[in-house]
Amino acid sequence: MSPSSSASAAAHGPAPRHHIVTAKVENKAGVLARVASLFSRRGFNIFSLAVAPTDDGRFSRITIVVDVESAPLEQIMKQLDKLVNVVSITELAPEEAVEREMLLATVGAGVSAAERGDLRALVDEFGGTVVDDGGDRVTVMLAGTPSRIDDFEDLVRPFGITELQRTGLVALPKLSAGTALHSITGPGVTGHSITGHSVTGTTQGEAG
Repeated sequence: MSPSSSASAAAHGPAPRHHIVTAKVENKAGVLARVASLFSRRGFNIFSLAVAPTDDGRFSRITIVVDVESAPLEQIMKQLDKLVNVVSITELAPEEAVEREMLLATVGAGVSAAERGDLRALVDEFGGTVVDDGGDRVTVMLAGTPSRIDDFEDLVRPFGITELQRTGLVALPKLSAGTALHSITGPGVTGHSITGHSVTGTTQGEAG
């Protein structure tokens, strides 16, 4: 099972194990390595990690799906906040987030013409796209919730997956009214309330 599959399965249980932590960081060399090293040193288990630039070229957003059974979530947040170059941190419970993931899969080596038709029908049913066609194989793309990606992967597998890549989860707070607002602030850190938990600061030290 893929890391994101594990996260999706956990999200459907009575007590979800995973939470989503997004860190806005400065675009500087070594920042991602510092974040990964922090999780390794502290024994925090990561289900998935995705990183990409924001609309402001000075910053990137790292989305981390963490196992909240491996360490208290507040401890994870505070340790991240100690890292140099971390500008802000937001935590979202699964029920408070709009979650999406993307899958790319090359499928269909050796299948019959009829099976290829069934494969294309399945892709259309899930709202996916054929992004490359090699005749006997196709590469398909699908974006959706982790559970929908899991379902699609299970149904496509009998057609013969030769290569598969999943991006890991990205998420934003839901816009629905009534979502709880919380904030966590540390010494010398100015916090503000947003969906989930947040920690923001401008002067931070390296995590020990």
